[in-house]
Parts: sequence; C-alpha cells; structure tokens
Amino acid sequence: MDENLSLEPENLNAGEPIDNPNSAEYRFSRLEAIVEQIGEAVIATTETVERLGERVDALAIQVQHQANQVQQQGYQVFALSDALETLVETQSDSKSQLNELTEALHNFIIAIKTANQNKSL
Repeated sequence: MDENLSLEPENLNAGEPIDNPNSAEYRFSRLEAIVEQIGEAVIATTETVERLGERVDALAIQVQHQANQVQQQGYQVFALSDALETLVETQSDSKSQLNELTEALHNFIIAIKTANQNKSL
C-alpha cells in the first residue's frame, strides 16, 4: 500500500493542512465522518425497525383479542339460536295444549247446556 494513502495515524502527514483534499488527514477525517453518518443511520434504522416491531406486536395482540371477541360472539349467537328454537318448540306445545283445553271446555259447555235443556223438559 502507498504510504501517502495509508490511513494509519503514524502515516498521516501532520504538516499538511486538514482542509487540503489531497492530504491523508483530510481523507481520514472525511472517512471518519462518513463512517459516523453510516453508524447514525444504522442506529436510526434499528430504532425504527424496533418501533415498527413493537407496533406489529401490538397489532397482533389487538387482532388476537378481536378474534377472541368474534369467537365469543359466535358462541353467544349459537346459544341464542338454541334458546329461540327451544322457545318456538315450547310455544308450539303450549298452543297445542291450549287448543285441546279450548276444545274440552267447549265440549263441557255443550254438555252443561244439554243437561240444562234436558232438566227443563
């Protein structure tokens, strides 16, 4: 490697001004600044990725919570459907029994009227 291009501190030309673009010290300083910018960019990117990861985790938890709610609502709808079906069956049975009772009362009234008419004769 050419001694003038080496970035080792002992090979820097201490007598050259730092603002001279051809000096090793200037090149080393620029390289150091570039590496520092890259490092800052990597840190910023890492922090952004971490924040995005946290947001994704939060969203995943929220989606799981909503999925649980939907599942519970599904169970509730099923239970309501079952209860409604039972209610309809019970109502049908009650209506049938009420019709039988009405018919029995009607026959009873006819029997009483017939008995009263026969007494009158």
